[in-house]
Amino acid sequence: MVTKNEIPNTPVHNSPPPLIEVSGTHYEMGCQIGEAAREQVQHSVANAHILIDAAYSSLELTWQGAQIQSRKYLPFAEERYPQYVDEMRGIAQGSNISFEDIVTLNVMEAVTMDALHLTRCTSMAVNEERTADGHVLAAHNEDWIPEDENDVFIISAKPDKEPPFLAMTYGGLLPNVGFNAYGIAQLIDSVYPSDSRIGIPRLVVARAVLSSRRISGAIGRTLIQQRAAGYNHLLIHESGEIYSIEASSRKFEILYAHDGYMVHTNHYIDPQMKQVEKNPEELLSSRVRYFRASRLLHQSDKHSIKSLQAIQQDHVNIPNSICNHNIEGLDPLDREKTINALVIDLTMREMHIAWGNPCTNTYHTYHLDD
Repeated sequence: MVTKNEIPNTPVHNSPPPLIEVSGTHYEMGCQIGEAAREQVQHSVANAHILIDAAYSSLELTWQGAQIQSRKYLPFAEERYPQYVDEMRGIAQGSNISFEDIVTLNVMEAVTMDALHLTRCTSMAVNEERTADGHVLAAHNEDWIPEDENDVFIISAKPDKEPPFLAMTYGGLLPNVGFNAYGIAQLIDSVYPSDSRIGIPRLVVARAVLSSRRISGAIGRTLIQQRAAGYNHLLIHESGEIYSIEASSRKFEILYAHDGYMVHTNHYIDPQMKQVEKNPEELLSSRVRYFRASRLLHQSDKHSIKSLQAIQQDHVNIPNSICNHNIEGLDPLDREKTINALVIDLTMREMHIAWGNPCTNTYHTYHLDD
């Protein structure tokens, strides 16, 4: 059995992730994020440059080429969600980074045609019937390249015309993993559809979900017309309703937590969606994590924040475990790790987050004060 003390490349963070409080118009909020997280935003853009360069042999794509490709997606985002394009403009302004670079960062999955397969997240949720205190809980391990781990921060936002929300993000990415004042939480897992097209970028679609006031509205936002591709959106409502919306650019299926439990990783579960999955044989570790998390989650009908945190720290199938570690070496296409792990208590409007691998780092608590 591998213990956490034996795992290399596992940084310890002695402070909680920075909290950035923003309010106002979407452009103003973007400016506030860019100014407060200028170092993180600039660092994440530099990392994206390096990632594209390192993968040139397989992608045949330069950063300039990525910028050109990303511009094709912008009109679709502008037409449907100009407010979130304004957020990107504000982030660019506040961080002294070009708008083109911020757009490219937020459209990275699309312009690389998902070839990097770097996102290996694990999400789960339990309703009030499956917790010891009757609270609705959700948990998410965010896996990404280790160079972006230091760029993680928390946003507490009060938009002028949308619900307040609390979300985790990193660098110059639009926030999407979090919850809002209407008791709606969203967890995101990358999936790999074969029908991707130029359209509304996935991150913009996911950002819009945080503005929902009803669970049906949240589901509807994940399925907006002209989306470029799709994520799995694990949506949780404070009433205990839990859904996974598996989406591609043209297809979707809605999974429902009939037994009060839900787990999702990075492959499609619904049989119809499996038909549009690209290279399913490359997603074996996702299936292992899915079955492992499902087994651990179903071992209790009285979950707590602590029990979900214990699942987040699991090392079966290391390094591609639920608590994912960067052990394999220098391959730029296989270096992802868990850069944070969070548990949301939707009933209490709280987020508990470990910065870095949860096996090594302490959880810190953030509240949404609406």
